[in-house]
Amino acid sequence: MVSDQQIAEQAVKIRRLIVRMVHAAKCGHPGGPLGMADIFASLYFDPEIFRHNPKRTDWPDRDRLILSNGHTCAVRYAAMCASGYFTEKEVLTFRKLGSPFQGHPSTKFLPAMENSSGSLGQGLSTAVGLALGRRVQKKNYNVFVCISDGECGEGMTWEAATAAVHHRAPVIAFMDYNGIQIDGFTRDVCDLGDLEKKFGSFGWQVETRNGHSIPEIREALGSAAERLRKNPNVGPQMVLFKTVLGKGVSYMENVPGWHGKAPNDEEFKRAMRDLGVAV
Repeated sequence: MVSDQQIAEQAVKIRRLIVRMVHAAKCGHPGGPLGMADIFASLYFDPEIFRHNPKRTDWPDRDRLILSNGHTCAVRYAAMCASGYFTEKEVLTFRKLGSPFQGHPSTKFLPAMENSSGSLGQGLSTAVGLALGRRVQKKNYNVFVCISDGECGEGMTWEAATAAVHHRAPVIAFMDYNGIQIDGFTRDVCDLGDLEKKFGSFGWQVETRNGHSIPEIREALGSAAERLRKNPNVGPQMVLFKTVLGKGVSYMENVPGWHGKAPNDEEFKRAMRDLGVAV
């Protein structure tokens, strides 16, 4: 059994690698990935939540993970690196010409990805389709999908939310609910209202949790995963994770400008010091 402390330590390693990747590329999105490091560490290091095998990326019974907000792919690459899919040397080619580690994930260049993503709002539909495919195949894998609060301004998200309930799709969605998108705070760009009530009114089973509390993350995702393994007809599950953009790097936290900007050399040193590394 992996302890909460062990997962927290992996989350710190993931954050450090995210900063190194974006700094080396001199472009990218550090804020969102830093905010989701605790969630992805929990996914990739708690086998009771997410079943996967770094040595068999095409394992038929693996759980599926769709990354709808593809610009945050640095957190997934870093988590996969930490759990044995890739080496650090490989992922540090992030966003470089010819690298399979594109700035938005692509199945063409990296077969370990379940989907190509970039345009926001499409991932929930993809995940609902995969979840219905699980039912047709009579399989027991779970389908997870990571979405953002900002993309809830896209109509396609709500079409998928409706279809998921109508078909009782066995899908687990979790949201990076940081209140920030590329142009600023979501309340100013397009106020989303109460997303827990909105998804609940559509018929989803919804709960809101602290996206930086390892015990809360594990309990919420673990419970959802267990429910759908036991009964794939209980309907779609949603966990809204309250997160802080740029978590762990003091000057990035809750600052919209760090949605999509790489740190310069001095900012990189400050970030690494915040994460416990002397540079």
